[in-house]
Amino acid sequence: MKVNHESIYQYIYAKDTVDRKGLIASLKRSHRKRRHKGLYRHQKKTKIPNRVSIDQRPAQVQARRQFGHWETDSLISRKSKAALNSLTERKSRLLRLTGLRQKSASHTARAVIRHLKDLPPAARRTLTLDNGTENTGHELITLETDIQCYFAHPYHSWERGTNENTNGLIRYYLPKGTDFSTISKQQLQFIENRLNNRPRKCLGFKTPNEVAASCVALHG
Repeated sequence: MKVNHESIYQYIYAKDTVDRKGLIASLKRSHRKRRHKGLYRHQKKTKIPNRVSIDQRPAQVQARRQFGHWETDSLISRKSKAALNSLTERKSRLLRLTGLRQKSASHTARAVIRHLKDLPPAARRTLTLDNGTENTGHELITLETDIQCYFAHPYHSWERGTNENTNGLIRYYLPKGTDFSTISKQQLQFIENRLNNRPRKCLGFKTPNEVAASCVALHG
């Protein structure tokens, strides 16, 4: 008999499971209710002008064989307007983590531009975003960095799976309920360094820093 991850999740979230709350609390994200992948019945129309769908993104991005394809997302706090921007490179899993005073388009665009602008052109090929209003500054990001932006389908978070997984790792250090306005730059740098120097099985047990350094050196 084989048991896969889907069976485990179904068991944990079943209403008659013994110690259901305790098991849910042991999960990485500990959602009280399980979110099912798929379209929501009532979807809001996007307010982002001139967005380019992920359907038009080059197929080679999916293969993770080429450095320079990024994903980005925001992490928010219910305690204040402060937020975080996480920027993750698909091939190396390299993370760039930035604190934002608020989750606005201008703050988000500046954070992304600051991290990408100094990279060689071949290290900033595409950027995949979600449909949050903080990403309405995507045209400014393209103008400043010459990176092509693509938007995932609404409610398709798995289309930015690298970034979503990275956000889950960040939540180990900054669980839900954390007031991001109290987190210093030094603390964010510590988290970024820990994750970028963590060996990954998917990278042949190399670290994101090691993979990224070799790729950037080739294109520098």
